[in-house]
Amino acid sequence: MRKIIFNKLFGEEKTMKKKSLFGLAASAMLLLAACGGGGGNSAGNASGDADTAKFGLVTILSGNAAAYGTSIKEGAELAVEEINQKGDGQVELIVEDDKGDKNETINAVNKLIHSDNVLAIEGPTLSGQMFAAGPIGQEAGVTMLGTSTTAEGITDIGDYIFRNSIPESTAVAEAVRQSHDELGYKTAAVLYSQNNDMMVSVNNTLQDTFNEVGVEVVTTETFADGDTDFSAQLTNIKAKNPDVIAVASLYQEGALIVKKAREMGLNQPIVGSNGFNSPEFIEQAGAAADGSIVGTPWFPDRDSDKVRDFNANYEAKYGKKPDQFAAQSYDAIYLLYQAWLDSGKTQDRAAFRDALANIDTIEGVTGDFKFTEKGDPEMAVQVLKIEDGQFTELSE
Repeated sequence: MRKIIFNKLFGEEKTMKKKSLFGLAASAMLLLAACGGGGGNSAGNASGDADTAKFGLVTILSGNAAAYGTSIKEGAELAVEEINQKGDGQVELIVEDDKGDKNETINAVNKLIHSDNVLAIEGPTLSGQMFAAGPIGQEAGVTMLGTSTTAEGITDIGDYIFRNSIPESTAVAEAVRQSHDELGYKTAAVLYSQNNDMMVSVNNTLQDTFNEVGVEVVTTETFADGDTDFSAQLTNIKAKNPDVIAVASLYQEGALIVKKAREMGLNQPIVGSNGFNSPEFIEQAGAAADGSIVGTPWFPDRDSDKVRDFNANYEAKYGKKPDQFAAQSYDAIYLLYQAWLDSGKTQDRAAFRDALANIDTIEGVTGDFKFTEKGDPEMAVQVLKIEDGQFTELSE
């Protein structure tokens, strides 16, 4: 199996994304001022006692992407439970449901920073929510760690913004490269959600990577989050008869797309974005999910005692197997906890941020991990395919 190590530092965003980011940042700052915050690092210290780290979690527990958010919450709570049983300091986790709405995310982040006085925040779930709320954490000097925010430009928000989620520009690009090496396809069709910041970013990556490996993109089709009928787009794709189809979507639309594609006789391999990593995608797509390919840092069958223990403990607690989002969230809490220990159990938000940035390589259930200077993850990508409803390695 071939792996790639992510150590790319992002440059400037595309013009459209920069406009979106700065517009949302301006709105966020106005809301922050209305809530009584603002002013650089004026937030100062968190309110945990000397032996407790208070962390916030902003995630989606209701709405279209709730399966991601529920996994994130479960992974985080399992990590907190384990940490608190060890006795080397305690972690208090305050969970906020942002419902996948940017205004709700802004409100939740303001509450955690200015009312709950947390030391750091895990989340939010989606890249669009981080673009909306990340500037608030940056302005207040409160660390925010994204566990599923994979669009380009996330860490460009500022030096208090981190992520342990591999950017789509790395995971999707590697999925294309490895699947091209394995399958030798020459033409591709791309289908992506045009009103989702993350999926617009994925489309850019797909176009660039297909061009890099010499694959002709014969058609690019668009849809919107929440759409349920993809017949027109798939009819256009079928007419072009590409060797492979690439889909950038959340799991709900992804499942509907692959089901309809198979019904229409489109049996090509399908390269998916991060949304295809969820077991919900397989459950909703059924047999149509077979043949899908996705890049991920999480492989539940990795030969590791840490992975085996996590799988067993998660299944014992929740009655189901963990997915990538649970695994990354579990690792995120341990990263925050390690930074707190490394800082001498500080309640100073600036000192905590510096300790997190300086964490050396640490083993998580998603593999060996450390941050780049930009706050992005430096870790391995695995490319998986779905066969008989199970994730397996593309190249074995």
